[in-house]
Amino acid sequence: MSPVVYLSLGSNLGDRRESLRAAVNAVAEKIEVKAVSSFYETAPLGFVEQPMFLNLAMGADTRLDPASLLVVLKDVEHRVGRRPTFRWGPRVVDIDILLYGDEILHSSDLEIPHPHMTERAFVLVPLAEIALDVRHPVLDVTIQQLRDNVEGRESVRRVEDGDAPS
Repeated sequence: MSPVVYLSLGSNLGDRRESLRAAVNAVAEKIEVKAVSSFYETAPLGFVEQPMFLNLAMGADTRLDPASLLVVLKDVEHRVGRRPTFRWGPRVVDIDILLYGDEILHSSDLEIPHPHMTERAFVLVPLAEIALDVRHPVLDVTIQQLRDNVEGRESVRRVEDGDAPS
């Protein structure tokens, strides 16, 4: 059986909805997408003088190992229009691997579970929509528990597909 991978996607440049849709479709060419959350609008983290983000989470089955999946996701980011910028800067699309089954991985290129996912409402709120009962493999708590205890979750606003600003 293939591991279930959970990804976080965000965009705050250009047509955010279209960029996220294009990224989801491009990812779906490589792995079997099982669930995609609603869109959520959130304030930027770190460098705050930039446009609001649109975020979503997705779950998929994959036969790719984590390193190969990362290569695929970086290629998708580039194809959708991401270009190098500064840390926490604006971006057309950003895709992070949050969870990869129960895998725990620490390498120079990749950490699974994502090391900051438990601190980020913009990750946990969309993720809880599609993976409420999934357990964090290190903390052994559910995504619902993480979401319910993360600071700032009230500021993560679900937007209907037609209502989300571009």
